[in-house]
Amino acid sequence: MLNFDFNHVHTVEFGLGRDDGDGRTFCLIAVDGDVQDALQEMAEATWAAMQGLTKKPPRYEPSEKHAGIEYLYLPLASDLAASMRELHEANNLPIDALALDNPESFFSYFARFTDTQGRRLTALRRATQFKGVLKNRLIRFVTDALKIVEDDIFKLDTDFDLLIDAQRVHILRPSGFEFAGQLQEAIMAAVTKNVTALKADLDFVNFDVIESYASQHPRAARYLASIHSQEESKNIDRDRLVQLCTHTGVETAEADGQIIVTEKHVMGFLEVLDRRRYEIELVADAPEQYRAASRSKLDAD
Repeated sequence: MLNFDFNHVHTVEFGLGRDDGDGRTFCLIAVDGDVQDALQEMAEATWAAMQGLTKKPPRYEPSEKHAGIEYLYLPLASDLAASMRELHEANNLPIDALALDNPESFFSYFARFTDTQGRRLTALRRATQFKGVLKNRLIRFVTDALKIVEDDIFKLDTDFDLLIDAQRVHILRPSGFEFAGQLQEAIMAAVTKNVTALKADLDFVNFDVIESYASQHPRAARYLASIHSQEESKNIDRDRLVQLCTHTGVETAEADGQIIVTEKHVMGFLEVLDRRRYEIELVADAPEQYRAASRSKLDAD
């Protein structure tokens, strides 16, 4: 459920996300009632699209290859939601009436709604189409003749990439969320933090090679982030871990009482921890090993 009431909207704000070279900032721009209505319609259309996809969205996982449009959620308290949480919870954002003078610096536009109960909803869209109109000449009918529109024209989309309420980031377009939230940069920056967390659960694994590899390879960093966020490293049995690695072709060794993984097998080892490598034996004495491109746990009936 969405922690917001579209039927009782009290205030609507409009703003831009801007890349100023030294980082990303957000500002507000005053808009009239017609634009506010349009923004609310976009937000409602976004929620309707999400509900049309599923009532029980899966959690966003950085190790998954998500579809272009897919309803996912992420707890607002998650480290992966840090930049979106900062925008959602920010008070007294600066008002910049001249922000539209430099449209090439926009990376997103957003709307923030407050309902009559004081609950806030933030809606954000990656600014591709919004900027694109500025690069084109537009024409319109004026006194039965087509004329060039000289004024700056900004085209809003029909929906947003994501909605944020007090508990969750509701994601409709994963790529838009990753771009606006700078997920790639955040995941790479969190490698050491994620490894430290995994070490606490898997003190029998030497993570030195894994950390070094992941700091240079985004896919490995995403696996680390996924394993940490899903708490999938807890209560893993050492012998069973080694056994699964052996059965699925991941080579390990032991030194000073710890499991050692060579750089060549780091990805395979992380796939094991992320529950992506498995073995089945439907034919007697003929075990088969597989790698899952995507995976989700089945609920017990």
